Amino acid sequence: MNTTNSNDSTSSSGGTTGELAGGVAIVTGASRGFGRAIATALIEAGARVVGVARDRAALAETADALGDRFEPYPADVADFSVPGRVIDAYRPRLIVLNAGARPLPRALHQLTWESFSEAWDTDVRQAFAWNREALLAPLDPGSTVISVSSRAALAGSPLSGGYAGAKATVRFVAGYAADESERAGLGVRFLSLLPDLTPATGLGAAAVAAYARRLGIGAEEFVRRRGPELAPEQVGRAVVDLARGKGENGAAYSVTAEAFEQLG
Repeated sequence: MNTTNSNDSTSSSGGTTGELAGGVAIVTGASRGFGRAIATALIEAGARVVGVARDRAALAETADALGDRFEPYPADVADFSVPGRVIDAYRPRLIVLNAGARPLPRALHQLTWESFSEAWDTDVRQAFAWNREALLAPLDPGSTVISVSSRAALAGSPLSGGYAGAKATVRFVAGYAADESERAGLGVRFLSLLPDLTPATGLGAAAVAAYARRLGIGAEEFVRRRGPELAPEQVGRAVVDLARGKGENGAAYSVTAEAFEQLG
């Protein structure tokens, strides 16, 4: 994977970035998949991680695995009262918005409006609520907010309803927040990260199985045809690179098994 690091430790608004050791990072959806890998990577980089998710049992299991530098915070990330409470309580240097709904893997005509729009009610609502609160608080200069989108936002995802559109909007919201940070001179970076589909997460495994059935092949064959498989640990390392200063305010990054690179 291409993980060339930037030596720039200053945000485009003038704040110092890259201070992970001893700082607090908020990670939503931290109890499984990409979120757990991100939390692990940040702890290894010296951060204290507050993991926000609804599943108390999964959060407790993650806390047992990651140790006392992981603090579970059971809550609904799409609840508009949660971001303010968490930011006021912990004053994080980094927020990673990873939580999201798992789309029902069906074709368009097999969905209801409720199942089609689930990612809008969770993923986009979360992005709006947390990015908004980061601007309102505001976070300290040099802080970073990373919104996890998806490469589905680039090419669509016909078996996941409104998921691809929702993830595209997550990227837009991060960009809008970046603009407002610049306008107000806050010195807070807002970035987005677009990971590739991988069977290594619960959401990805369900999607792989659905697309394989659609093509009339096995899941293993579908994965083989796609090429190298993205590992959650690569997403964790990408987040650490971004948190340490890689990327100007408003930048979006794609991460696949083979490359971690800025999008145009």
